[in-house]
Amino acid sequence: MNKQFKTNLKKNDTVIVMTGKDKGKQGRILQILPKKGAVLVENINMMKRHTKQDQKSEGGIVEKEAPINISNVMYYETVSGKGVRIAHKTLEDGRKVRCAAGSGEVLDK
Repeated sequence: MNKQFKTNLKKNDTVIVMTGKDKGKQGRILQILPKKGAVLVENINMMKRHTKQDQKSEGGIVEKEAPINISNVMYYETVSGKGVRIAHKTLEDGRKVRCAAGSGEVLDK
């Protein structure tokens, strides 16, 4: 049975890594993998991949991002300069938006 993980993060959100070898680094989410409960973050958790040469690309050692668990990243708020939890609230015009849990700052414009 595959369990789908729910997340409040979206593609292109800026996140900060909370644990692991890249702790404290920040990057943009490239892809969300809900079945694995993981995300691909730009220039975080880099791994080397040995690839064969083919007609389209040159062979050699290629560096690419490896998935990192969703629980190890937090949304990075540029105003406070740190990771924040995400809450939801409904605006007066009826739209449901994401906001920072502590400050109440609206994240979706």
